[in-house]
Amino acid sequence: MKKERKADSISTFLGSDAKLEGSLHFQGTIRVDGSVHGKITSNGGTLIVGEKASIDADISVGVAIVMGEVNGSIDAKDRIEVYPPGRIGGDIQAPVVSIEPGGILNGSCCMKTSATSPGKIKATPKFHPVSVDAKS
Repeated sequence: MKKERKADSISTFLGSDAKLEGSLHFQGTIRVDGSVHGKITSNGGTLIVGEKASIDADISVGVAIVMGEVNGSIDAKDRIEVYPPGRIGGDIQAPVVSIEPGGILNGSCCMKTSATSPGKIKATPKFHPVSVDAKS
């Protein structure tokens, strides 16, 4: 019997001795415990920043889970989670943001829903035009 891989299992791992400079594009789930300097992107993937990780990069992913240090902006389509001793020095944007006690954010936070998310209801003004029939 072949064991199936779970959708949220880690498909790529960069250990604590790994150092990467440049652009990193991935699919699935990646855990980084080393250092990355540059840019990290994924179309809907999950980035896990381990406790010993040091990332100096702009990040654009589906989900960002931060337990280490990130210096740079994070744009997540689904959510951003920060757990202690996680530290973010930069602006973040996601529809859902969770920062546990002990997690640190030094930057601004924007919680906007994605314009391309299916099933999202677009806010509309709460007024209704009134038709007046004026007879003289």
